[in-house]
Amino acid sequence: MRIGYAWLIVPACLLLGVFFVWPVFWLLLKSVTFPSPSIANFVALVERPVYLRVLWNTIVISASTAVLCALIGYPLAYTMANTGARARRLLIFIVLIPFWTSLLVRSFAWMVLLQKQGLVNQSLVSFGIIAEPVALIFNRFGVLTGMVQVLLPFMVFPLYSVMTRIDKSLPSAAATLGAPPVRNFLRVYLPLTLPGLVTGTMLVFISALGYYVTPALLGGPGDTMIAQLIQQQIGNMGNWGLAGALAVVLLVGTCICLAVVQRFVSVRSVMGR
Repeated sequence: MRIGYAWLIVPACLLLGVFFVWPVFWLLLKSVTFPSPSIANFVALVERPVYLRVLWNTIVISASTAVLCALIGYPLAYTMANTGARARRLLIFIVLIPFWTSLLVRSFAWMVLLQKQGLVNQSLVSFGIIAEPVALIFNRFGVLTGMVQVLLPFMVFPLYSVMTRIDKSLPSAAATLGAPPVRNFLRVYLPLTLPGLVTGTMLVFISALGYYVTPALLGGPGDTMIAQLIQQQIGNMGNWGLAGALAVVLLVGTCICLAVVQRFVSVRSVMGR
């Protein structure tokens, strides 16, 4: 009976293997076989400052996106978990809207909103906040704005899932025992929500590492990320070896992040016991 059920996953495994595992493996293999068997592509990544700069950009932008999503998503998730049913449904609907819109459409929408003649600049000038339109796209601000808007749900829902399971009497008990609001949050509520915060941060950071469309449309030359560099090496130069080396670096970095997070969560769970 178990063998019979196992056959049900064969089509999915074949589809995943043919259209995902094999192409990824083939590209990774090119890193040490193109144009000749060697590690020259990895040496080039270390020796040329432009590649190191792109790798640094990728880490900084991904980390900044994760931090901004945490700062915005934490109070939003808290409100969703502690408000009434009607307001909760409305907030969930607002957070889910990005999933129903194409990533490309959202990026072009931000280009319209953030351009010098766009709604954001016009509003800031009308309210007297700025004297003249400022550059809000084709720079780091535009990249972070677009990526945070897209990845915010990946932070909100893990936090919301954890917050809904917290016993609401615990913060009240701490307050009754004399804990001020700040200490109550830092010593009681924040540790209880830490698994959701770590999970959300991991999802946002790892997803941001491989982003291409949003940085390509909203960023400038100084905001190039590793996915854009891979596309340039393949599409413009036909350098499959260097593109494969960059893909290896991205994959290894992602695996390290997952290992660190898994270790962190396991240590926290042991300490919690």
